[in-house]
Amino acid sequence: MIFSKKIETPIGSVLACSVANNICLLDYYDNPELDRELMKLKKEFDAELAHQSNGALELLEVQLVEYFAGRRKSFSVPICPSGTDFQKTVWRQLSQIAFGKTVTYKEQAVAIGNLKAIRALASANGANKIAIVVPCHRVVGYKGDLTGYRGGLWRKKYLLELESAQCKIKLF
Repeated sequence: MIFSKKIETPIGSVLACSVANNICLLDYYDNPELDRELMKLKKEFDAELAHQSNGALELLEVQLVEYFAGRRKSFSVPICPSGTDFQKTVWRQLSQIAFGKTVTYKEQAVAIGNLKAIRALASANGANKIAIVVPCHRVVGYKGDLTGYRGGLWRKKYLLELESAQCKIKLF
């Protein structure tokens, strides 16, 4: 069974899904491809979608609230991204980008050890199905410009500004 829950955030409603207490999808409700992504999940996990929460979804909701309130800089909720080996390599690297920092696609390609894979890497970033938690929003164009984000550039800008503001706060 694929558990699912609608979660409200400051940047819109998201649909979170989990299998075996691991988050497998966190996507924006207004994504026109959401139904297609759900069909792919159902096929990949050979399971039906249930509009029912579980422990992983509850934990994710708490962590998202903390993130948007500026009290969380990383996520500990377990994930199980579905994709090719290359995509999973790219997504693991995304998770290494520090909160409040950005990297270019070229820097990301260097980090995975394949400078020739910039286009494929950008495509893998776009295929990320676990928004925010796997922070593809932290990848920018070579001049620092905002480029491609599945949830829309306005959301990418919001997330980067949220993180940047939190990094400037001095606690002492």
